[in-house]
Amino acid sequence: MTTTESTSEFTQAEGRSHVRKIVGIWLVVAIIADYFVWFVYGPHMPPGAMTDQARGQQFDIKVISVLAIPVLLFLWTFGFYSIAKFRGGRDRPDGYYVKGNVKTQTAWYVITATLVLFLAGFGTYELIVPAGAGGGEGPSPIWTPSTPVKLVVQVIAQQWRFTYRWPQFGGMETTSINLPVNTQIQFDVTSIDVIHDFWAYQLGVKADANPDVNNVAYAKTLQLGRFTVRCDELCGIWHGAMYNYGNVVSQQQFYNWATQMQKQNATVTKLLPKFALTYTPSYTGAGGGYYPSGDPNGTTA
Repeated sequence: MTTTESTSEFTQAEGRSHVRKIVGIWLVVAIIADYFVWFVYGPHMPPGAMTDQARGQQFDIKVISVLAIPVLLFLWTFGFYSIAKFRGGRDRPDGYYVKGNVKTQTAWYVITATLVLFLAGFGTYELIVPAGAGGGEGPSPIWTPSTPVKLVVQVIAQQWRFTYRWPQFGGMETTSINLPVNTQIQFDVTSIDVIHDFWAYQLGVKADANPDVNNVAYAKTLQLGRFTVRCDELCGIWHGAMYNYGNVVSQQQFYNWATQMQKQNATVTKLLPKFALTYTPSYTGAGGGYYPSGDPNGTTA
């Protein structure tokens, strides 16, 4: 055996040893990281679990994280190991030249193709179940909840605030929003001026609010708590200040609140246009009155 062959064989054996060490370190670190992400941090991942939509989105983030973290950690492990073990020096020869390793290439193709195809199928399924993934589905939703809707809330966006109408409580309108727990909710989202976006973060609901369009989204409340509502579509100078807060409360608390607001707002409700899925956009622009019609004289619809 020549000196060149001996050196080549020795270098290949040494290379396989390094590969085993890299893979071993990576497996240990990846398992620990995935365990931490799924069981420790996972239950606290945004957007939480206040509704079925939010819980589904949290689950999706956990799955994607558990798949992505090992890939990232492998790159880090390989990089740091290489820096530590293969730092250059005068007496260190070049490494063994590797080219056209069929096993490595095949493994790479199979693993990456499997991940991509799985995520494509998983993502498509999760967009449909449950009931459209919390996004607005337009006026005629394709995917609807398996349980019947118990409460309809109309979200009306305008520069620069949200108001809410309640068709099951006389069509009253409020500037605050409370929801009963353990209830299937239908959000009818619209606008009376420019394009806005209704984003109830902790509820996992996000739907564009377009003038003359009823954009429907669903969510079933599961936990008590407070949630934030923001506009997520640039809508003018005070876009950043267009937000408010809501609460998921017990069913009795919600009923008491709704009936009280219905009585309190009875005189105002009479002045509002009849409840409808959309309303005529305001001619008076930002900060205008509620629902002026297209009549230039400003008479209500």
